[in-house]
Amino acid sequence: MSKDAVNTAVAATPEPAAQTPADAGDAGYSKDLKARHVNMIAIGGAIGTGLFLGAGGRLHSAGPALALAYLVCGVFAFFVVRALGELVLYRPSSGSFVSYAREFLGEKGAYVAGWMYFLNWSTTGIADITAIALYTHYWSLFTDIPQWLLALAALAVVLAVNLISVKIFGEMEFWFAIVKVATLVGFMLIGVFLLATRHEVGGTTPGLSVITDNGGLLPHGAMPVVLVMQGVIFAYAALELVGVAAGETAEPEKVVPRAVNSIMWRVGLFYCGSVLLLALLLPGSVYSGDESPFVTVLSKIGVPAAGDVMNLVVLTAAMSSLNSGLYSTGRILRSMATAGSAPKFTARMNRSQVPYGGILLTCAVCVLGVGLNYLVPSKAFEIVLNVASLGIISTWVIIMVCHLVFVRRARAGLLSRPGFRLPGSPVTEIATIAFLLACLGLMANDPEVGRKTLLLVPLIAAALVAGWFAVRRRVTASQADLAEK
Repeated sequence: MSKDAVNTAVAATPEPAAQTPADAGDAGYSKDLKARHVNMIAIGGAIGTGLFLGAGGRLHSAGPALALAYLVCGVFAFFVVRALGELVLYRPSSGSFVSYAREFLGEKGAYVAGWMYFLNWSTTGIADITAIALYTHYWSLFTDIPQWLLALAALAVVLAVNLISVKIFGEMEFWFAIVKVATLVGFMLIGVFLLATRHEVGGTTPGLSVITDNGGLLPHGAMPVVLVMQGVIFAYAALELVGVAAGETAEPEKVVPRAVNSIMWRVGLFYCGSVLLLALLLPGSVYSGDESPFVTVLSKIGVPAAGDVMNLVVLTAAMSSLNSGLYSTGRILRSMATAGSAPKFTARMNRSQVPYGGILLTCAVCVLGVGLNYLVPSKAFEIVLNVASLGIISTWVIIMVCHLVFVRRARAGLLSRPGFRLPGSPVTEIATIAFLLACLGLMANDPEVGRKTLLLVPLIAAALVAGWFAVRRRVTASQADLAEK
């Protein structure tokens, strides 16, 4: 742990959390995000293409026990967000976990946290624009337009929204989340009606017999359920956006606890509930990774234009993810830039108090994704999705390590914990870290993509080390400047 980090904590001792010196990167932001925006950012982060599309292939391979996998991963995801929520109430910051890593782990910790998060969202952004292009090709009107051109157009639209103002970003996320929630609620109502009336779905009578007559909860054994955990964890990526958004809301102490606590029941209802419904309506073998499981069900009961409606929803989910990625990386990079560990231009803000430098850097990487769509359109999505999973797992691990140090300092009397706390510390953090590392290890069981992705770990580590040696003088100079102020 760095001497600077210890000094920061000691200096904060006599002051209440609200007066703790803010991260230099927090200066200049507006407070235009309302409670409804943050609540919907939280729920929008919990619902995405991992459910709308990914659940089909996972149901096929893991069977009805997939609902249990979503529940287990959801509990650990909740622990991560609850830990982050406590840190937010201790000291709200748009730099979020990067700012906390700087305080509790030193500049090297903040550097690793920030760039791994950037790796996550920049590669996720590539996956998102690829997905948007693929979903748009579903409609014959766009079939003849090249995939790379559709990807570029999607990136341009979301970039424009992000650069206007944080309020516009919040509104866009609010309505994206409304579409996703309304779709899930609508499907679940239809599913419950089909169960209650025992209306046939594609020749199958819904009910428990659909599970018991097709191999039970574990038709292929327990191992497929274990192996699917890594993909399920990625489905929950973006929950940490609550921490970033808290830096631009006027009353984080009221908004954040409500948003964080609501995540748990949303996970139980929307993920576990919808997967259980899907398993009760049709055998797992009927679902496929090539089609949304919701489309599979709706098409078998003759709902007109089911494919068109769901395609619009997954398109919305991908746009929402891209929108969130540009938003969060812009704020994270600004926090890093003020400390000297990111390029100086990423600290720049426009007249609308938007950190456009960091947003443009993320867009630049996404433009490389447009090139990937041009060169290998069939493989672009799969390539970047696995790289992104390395970023999100490392980010969540760093959040839990920061919380461990935070609690340790609180017990030493160096700072005060807020009333909103992660229960069960330090057992909760250690168990979550172990679970996340186990999910990373599960990638080795996938010889086609997973093992190749793990081989990138030494290369990423080498790049981080080389990058640190390139920026460490600038980091030292920035620390000296801040000390003088």
